[in-house]
Amino acid sequence: MTKPLIGVLGASGAVGRAAVRELRALGHAGLRLGGRTPSALCAVAEEDPTGHDETVWADATAPDGLRGFTEGCDIVLNCVGPTYRLRATVALAALAAGAHCVDVAGDDPAAEDLLKGSDPVRDGRTVVLSAGALPGLSSLLPRWLAGQGMDEAGELTAYCGGLESCSPTVAHDLMLSLTSGGADGAAYGEALAAIRGGRRVSRALRVDEDTVHAAFPGRVAVQPYLSGESERLATVLGLDRLDWYNVHPGPAVRALLNLLPGRLAAGEDPAELARRLILAADLDLAGRKPYYAMEFALSGTASGKPAAAGLTLRAASSYRLTAAVGALAVDAVLRGGVPTGVHFACDVLDPDTVVRHLRTHGVADLRLTGTAADAEQVEEGVL
Repeated sequence: MTKPLIGVLGASGAVGRAAVRELRALGHAGLRLGGRTPSALCAVAEEDPTGHDETVWADATAPDGLRGFTEGCDIVLNCVGPTYRLRATVALAALAAGAHCVDVAGDDPAAEDLLKGSDPVRDGRTVVLSAGALPGLSSLLPRWLAGQGMDEAGELTAYCGGLESCSPTVAHDLMLSLTSGGADGAAYGEALAAIRGGRRVSRALRVDEDTVHAAFPGRVAVQPYLSGESERLATVLGLDRLDWYNVHPGPAVRALLNLLPGRLAAGEDPAELARRLILAADLDLAGRKPYYAMEFALSGTASGKPAAAGLTLRAASSYRLTAAVGALAVDAVLRGGVPTGVHFACDVLDPDTVVRHLRTHGVADLRLTGTAADAEQVEEGVL
C-alpha cells in the first residue's frame, strides 16, 4: 500500500524543522520538504535515516509558487508566515491540488477565507487551523484538565509565555496581530479584557510590569489578554470567569512591545521594528536558558462538591510545542480521525493523545496539582 505523501512547507524554519522530526517520530517517512532555500532544505533531508525525503522549491508569496510543491501531496503541513498576511493562501493551494491541509497558525482570517471560498466538505478534504502552541495547545490543555474528573468548570486562570529567540515570522505576526488576526477583521485579541458572567468584559484586569510567578523564574511582566480562542474556550467549558495573562520575562522585549502600537501608528517601517524585536529577544536571552511555560488553574465542581485542579507545562521551546501539535494534527487527519471541513485544532484533536505525546516524546514536562475527582487530596508529580 502506498504511503501518503506529506508536504512540509517551511521545513527548514524553526517550527518546520522540528515538525519534520515529530512526523518521523510518529512513523511518517518519505516527506516532501518545501521552502525557498535549497541548501537549508537539503540539510533537513540529510537528517532522514531512510534517505527517502525529497526537497522542492516553494514560495507562498509568489504567483504559482506553491503549485509544484502541492501537486501530488496527500496533505500539506504549513509552517510558514506571516500568518495574517498569507491567511488561507497555503490551504487554498493544497485544496486546489486535492490535498488536505494543516496550518500551525491560520486562525480566524484563514477560516473566514476558506468558508467564503472553497468547499472542502464537497471535495472530501479537511483543513485544520491553529494547530500550534498558542493558539492550539493553549486550549487543548485546559480541556484536558477539565476532563480529569470535573463535572462542571467554573473559573479558569491561565499564564503563558517564555524566554526564547524570536523568529522573523513571529515578529511580523505579532505586529500584524495588533490590527488583524481576529474574526471579521478585528485584532487578534483585546488587552485587559476578561470573561465575567460568561461574557467578555473590557478593562476588567490590569497589567503588572514587575512581579513574580512560581511557573516563571525571575521577575516578569504579566499582561491580561483575551483572544478569540480563549473566548471560544470559555464557551466550550461553560466558564463563568476566565483570566488570561501573557507573561513577558524579558525586559527588552517588553519595553519594545509597549512602544509598538505608537510606532506603527506613526508610520515606522514594520520590517525595521521586526528586526528590533528579534534583537531585543536575543538581548533578553543572552546568558540565560530558553524556556516556555503554560500554567492553568481550574475550579468547578465534582460529584456536587467544590473541586480544583492545576496544570503546569514547561518546555525548552514553544516552536517545538507548535511542531508537535501540527504533526499530531497531520497524523489525526491521515488516520481518519478528523471530519471533512474547516476546523480549529483544539476542537478536533484528542487532548489525551496530545498530552500523552508531549510526555512520552520528551516535548515537555507536565505537572498536575490537585485532582478534580478528590478536591481534598492534592497530588503532585510529572505526568
